[in-house]
Amino acid sequence: MSKRIVIVGGGVGGTMLANQLVNKLYPEILRGEVLITLLSNSPDHFYKPAFMYVAFNLFFQEELKRPERSLLRPEITFNVEEVTRFDFPGQRLKTRSGKVYDYDYLVIATGCVPAPERIEGLKEGGDHFYQYDPARQLAQKLSTIEKGRIFITVSFPQTPNVPHQCGIAPVETTLMLDDYLRRRGVRDKVEIIYTYPTTAQLLRNCLFLQRPTGEILPSIFEQKNIRFQRGFTLDRVDPDSKIAYSAEGDAQSYDILMATPPIRAVDAVLESGASQAPNNEGWLPTNHETLKVYDLENVYVIGDTVDLPVSKAGGACHNQAPVIANNITAEIRLGGPIDVYDGRVQAVAQMGLCAGMPLWYNYACDVLPTPPTKLGGLLRHGFNHGLYWLVARGML
Repeated sequence: MSKRIVIVGGGVGGTMLANQLVNKLYPEILRGEVLITLLSNSPDHFYKPAFMYVAFNLFFQEELKRPERSLLRPEITFNVEEVTRFDFPGQRLKTRSGKVYDYDYLVIATGCVPAPERIEGLKEGGDHFYQYDPARQLAQKLSTIEKGRIFITVSFPQTPNVPHQCGIAPVETTLMLDDYLRRRGVRDKVEIIYTYPTTAQLLRNCLFLQRPTGEILPSIFEQKNIRFQRGFTLDRVDPDSKIAYSAEGDAQSYDILMATPPIRAVDAVLESGASQAPNNEGWLPTNHETLKVYDLENVYVIGDTVDLPVSKAGGACHNQAPVIANNITAEIRLGGPIDVYDGRVQAVAQMGLCAGMPLWYNYACDVLPTPPTKLGGLLRHGFNHGLYWLVARGML
């Protein structure tokens, strides 16, 4: 009987992994011994990391999407289905259309979603760039502000050691904002304040989760006249008076509140009963090395739904996908997983509108910052305008 591999989620992690599994298991697929199915709630695939560029009017929606089918190897069965229920004991899935999919190996690649409603007043009074429509709304405000105060705040999950979505993004967008306002000729009339929460600082007084980057940010911000404040944990927002209140007792006024909002897993994962995360955040208990979900038979997880202390970003998926592909292949051929994920994440951070900074880290080593350069900016530009689609196809 054929082994059925089902991947739920058509983001970069699920797409990349599906293509890599075809490469690994091609002989078995040709013989009909392995079937690979990818389920997604959308026919389109979006390059989500570029939504932050939308906030600065640098991308249109049509540039950021491709038909998911066009990114997948022809050997992969692709169905537009929203999974509404995971039946882990029965090794099957139920979708909104009523269809049932049985599996022998399951990979959950459903990502996470912004949840500004989890902080009082944030949905009404704040803006973010983690989805296309909110990013367009923010772009309208940033392109018309002439003077005032832009307050930037970061919120972390309550699950210990689990970071917010795309760890470097708040820093990237702060530096991009500085450049953007200078290009508009209004920077001297607009105050920028970057804040970081107490709970994320892991016993160190920093502006970023990892120590080396947190230590260099103050000098970078000071050079650009960006104010910064440690220990501001957003607690509630008064959208009428435009004041953000912290759990530490501080209050900050704003004209634009640019937030990294709370995040959570998708509804089907929240309702699966598999998560042990506090505050119903939904992160799945993930083996740091094999990327299998603890206490579930033949279930793996990739990307934003893990509870690992690594960035919820494509740079993590890029390194997790080969490990899962190797382990599922080894389970089919050898009877058990063989590969280990070392926590590696790499990316090129956008440090202003033109400069870029390559960065990488893993479980054992914090990120080692390098000076932002125009060459780094060109690398990021190339990734944004073509290389990403090759990565999704499993070619890089």
